[in-house]
Amino acid sequence: MALNIVLIEPEIPNNTGNIGRLALASGSHLHLVKPFGFEIDDTRLKRAGLDYWQHLKVTYYDSIDEFFIKNKDANMAFLSSHGTQHYEDIPFEDNLFLVFGKESVGLPKYILNDHPEALYKIPLYSEYVRSLNLANAVSIVVYEGLRQI
Repeated sequence: MALNIVLIEPEIPNNTGNIGRLALASGSHLHLVKPFGFEIDDTRLKRAGLDYWQHLKVTYYDSIDEFFIKNKDANMAFLSSHGTQHYEDIPFEDNLFLVFGKESVGLPKYILNDHPEALYKIPLYSEYVRSLNLANAVSIVVYEGLRQI
């Protein structure tokens, strides 16, 4: 049972480090799409990922285009505050790609427009919160997927 966690252009090293730890703990494969808002050897990333980073299954991509070309036949679910479907309704299955956007702006609009049938959100119950922290959002979705699988 394995999921793929995809971070499109992550900006905050602490989030990426925490998500790396989550990926290892959950048996997931982490996919990181450049450009990053930090260096991959950033001490904040290593601190958040602790001593686990060397055990992590991680794939790096130089661009969004490269990611989509290399994974063109993969089943994907896209997570966004603009989604219309609830994350619990994702058709979770082994090897599903869960795609998350960068912390500041989320997924690019063209990705949202190209995949409306696979666009999901985590509901927010306060008008004062625009979105969840990326690491928290990934955790919610990954463990729901593991529960369902």
